[in-house]
Amino acid sequence: MVSASDLLPFAVAFAVILGGWILFSGSTGTAMVAKPAAAKKTVLNPTEFQDFELEAKTVLSHNTAIYRFKLPTPTSILGLPIGQHISLAATLPDQPKQVVRSYTPITSDEDQGHVDLLIKSYPTGNISKHVASLKIGDTMKVKGPKGAMVYTPNMVRHFGMIAGGTGITPMLQVAKAIMRGRAAGDRTEVDLLFANVNPEDILLKDDLDELAAKDSKFRVHYVLNNPPEGWTGGVGFVSADMIKEKLPSPASDVKILICGPPPMVSAMKKATESLGYEKARPVSKLEDQVFCF
Repeated sequence: MVSASDLLPFAVAFAVILGGWILFSGSTGTAMVAKPAAAKKTVLNPTEFQDFELEAKTVLSHNTAIYRFKLPTPTSILGLPIGQHISLAATLPDQPKQVVRSYTPITSDEDQGHVDLLIKSYPTGNISKHVASLKIGDTMKVKGPKGAMVYTPNMVRHFGMIAGGTGITPMLQVAKAIMRGRAAGDRTEVDLLFANVNPEDILLKDDLDELAAKDSKFRVHYVLNNPPEGWTGGVGFVSADMIKEKLPSPASDVKILICGPPPMVSAMKKATESLGYEKARPVSKLEDQVFCF
């Protein structure tokens, strides 16, 4: 009588033979090698405009909306380095040449199949008014990436950010990248001064407050020209005193990021210089202590 222990060597041998047969796909004798996961396709082209179709529009206010543009496939990604932006172009009536403007998406390469742009339509804004007039299914010309800023983890110890209106978009892009990198060791601190006219003008406030609630190293300080009763944030325009109080002091491992309307950017350049930060260049470079988008 054969015991179970006597059959054990044969069972092991059979398992090895069976495994080999599966691996080599018996009928063809060819190895069954697992295919690597397909790389996500990046779609941006830095030299040629491409047409992206408007897929959805989320209205935030009378002149501001989030526009979602479809990428070529559901798994496509934009291919935009953190800190850079894209160009939108259109041929407009009464304009002799194609008009081009730069925008920073509020999505990133973590998002597949689409890109979202937060755009405020200004009375004198050629591209912003054109985008606001688009209907679902219309297309927009897009090119990129462009810009001197490319964020890398721990590139500085502390960011001081100053944003006005839709200038919040590159700040949010960098802040989100920092927080995604926490698990891998990104220790960067962020203090953000975000200036607006009225409370209803504070774009993406829920997103910013959620980030601040989740991460103690990200702090947002709101400033309003017309604050409501009981307002505890800053009042008026962003000043040198506000910068001194809320943002990191000048140091070799500190960088100030600025984005907003041109008059604000100009004022912030002077204010930061008066506080001892290095003078901002007319066109910022990555290594600059004060970087203007």
